[in-house]
Amino acid sequence: MLQGKKAVITGSTSGIGLAIARALAGEGAHLMLNGFGEPDEIERNRAELAREHGVTVAYNGADLSKPAEIQGLIEAAVSALGGVDILINNAGIQHTASVEEFPPERWDAIIAVNLSSAFHTIHHALPHMRAAGWGRIINTASVHGLVASAQKSAYTAAKHGIVGLTKVVALETAGSGITCNAFCPGWVRTELIEPQIAARAEQLGMSMEEGGRNLVLEKQPSGQFISVEQLAALIVFLCSDAAAQITGTAIPIDGGWTAQ
Repeated sequence: MLQGKKAVITGSTSGIGLAIARALAGEGAHLMLNGFGEPDEIERNRAELAREHGVTVAYNGADLSKPAEIQGLIEAAVSALGGVDILINNAGIQHTASVEEFPPERWDAIIAVNLSSAFHTIHHALPHMRAAGWGRIINTASVHGLVASAQKSAYTAAKHGIVGLTKVVALETAGSGITCNAFCPGWVRTELIEPQIAARAEQLGMSMEEGGRNLVLEKQPSGQFISVEQLAALIVFLCSDAAAQITGTAIPIDGGWTAQ
């Protein structure tokens, strides 16, 4: 479906971003990966994606808190792939604390990586999409782009900002062949939340499976985690021609969290 399209995916060396990379490569898209991690593992994933799907897969380790490196990421993608058709802003970091105890430097870092980086990637990628007359910009928001949770002031502010930025870009690109959407996951089963599940299971004397379900049910009526494959399938759909008139949306995929 996406044969020959060129995609930049931030935060794509693990978790949700890597699942999106696999799904887009499976549809024939060439990839520019970005993120942190062990160099050997990053290279292994890069080579595996290229080999299994017969697409070009490059990697750039730009620090998304630094605008100059973000510009370099987009320039590297244009050089390696020949353009940018698809931009997935997925990189994110987290810190939890009450507002009065929140370290200002952590606030600044979260806003920079979770919100400002999306502005900078879009700013540099859009001219290439306009030149091609086609583009897909998809921003990873969160249920916290739609509702709030205590102890997450910076994350919630950034994700609400992502939803607003998505709407503005959608309006500015309407009718150009470019769409801009956000998706808003609830609890997703990735390696990042395994410690929370383990702590809950130990606290309540439960198995890991029971601990996970107990954790999820606090917010997510389905009682089930969202899988990274389900998220990736949504991204593929939003990149398709069938989604050409879906723009400016913030799509929850949250097991009913925001329906309450």
